[in-house]
Amino acid sequence: MVKAAVMVSPLRPLEIREFPEPVVEQGGMVLDTLYSEVCGTDVHLMHGRLAGVPYPIIPGHINVGRISAIGGQVRDIDGTLLREGDLVTFLDVHETCNNCWFCLVAKASTRCPQRKVYGITYSASDGLLGGWSEKIYLKPGVKVVRLPGGVKPEAFIGGGCGLPTAFHGVERAGIKLGDTVVVQGSGPVGLNAAILSQLAGALQVILVGGPSHRLELGKELGVDHVIDIDRHSPGERVEMVRELTHGRGADVTIEATGVPNAVLEGMSMTRDAGTYVVVGQYTDNGTATINPHLDLNKKHLDVRGTWGIDFSHFYRSVQVMAKYGGRFAWEKLISKRYGLPEVNQALKDVEEQKVIKAVIQPSL
Repeated sequence: MVKAAVMVSPLRPLEIREFPEPVVEQGGMVLDTLYSEVCGTDVHLMHGRLAGVPYPIIPGHINVGRISAIGGQVRDIDGTLLREGDLVTFLDVHETCNNCWFCLVAKASTRCPQRKVYGITYSASDGLLGGWSEKIYLKPGVKVVRLPGGVKPEAFIGGGCGLPTAFHGVERAGIKLGDTVVVQGSGPVGLNAAILSQLAGALQVILVGGPSHRLELGKELGVDHVIDIDRHSPGERVEMVRELTHGRGADVTIEATGVPNAVLEGMSMTRDAGTYVVVGQYTDNGTATINPHLDLNKKHLDVRGTWGIDFSHFYRSVQVMAKYGGRFAWEKLISKRYGLPEVNQALKDVEEQKVIKAVIQPSL
């Protein structure tokens, strides 16, 4: 039997349950879980703030493990045959149909109505389809990526969901060489956005967030300036950005807070004819009021939403980590590791921002 943490329903403590070993289909495989992250999304799941979640579920959508069983011959995206013992991760998004209007015409697979996500939209009754478990079953067709030799599993899970999510946001931002970029939010998505903005060519990166230990890590990761939201009012924060940008504001601002009021503030931090990218509003936390004339049209502001990731963001994030792991030690984002019996504490610590990255390690 396999032990897994089960979120029975919102606002109830998770339970440790036992499941039978998965039966491996042709093209499927089983991973022995090394690490699974605790994401802000998991906090939303605990509070019942995402639609269409088939509770009870096994959470854990970004994971890394070793292949312990394979059903026949399975190859990765590069055509390499996968083998038992390989250290791998996989795209949590599965069953995107590649047959609907969004997939084929809009080229926006993140809006595919058939899209399913490990750890979020599969029920525990469907099997071991979440990472807070000793083993994970990868259904046939799941996109598997072997970790390059230079990428430690700790580094990969330190980057976690935040890295490909930020990759998508930075891609949407279209950062140019020499840009000044403001990142609102100093959680895992914001810190990864700060890293990737540097790699995209930003000459100045300003991180706005808190608590202070997150801002200190931002400095270690190469951020040029930090603005502590616990020490400065919204008006002061906007003025500080303007002082650092010759009175104009940032060329690009990336929102990674999840706080609706941050949106208007971030738009104000962005220069006229600049770009504002919203990444953090993953659940409905309420509304934000803007003046369409002053805040948007007169500013000639380009505002872009960002929803989810596709395989390109996930795959390229791993390649970026392989190339730049010596410069940006992603494992530094991990504050604490928790065993399966400690999952409720891990969720609490993430919700209360006591940690930057909480990681579930089933072997503990």
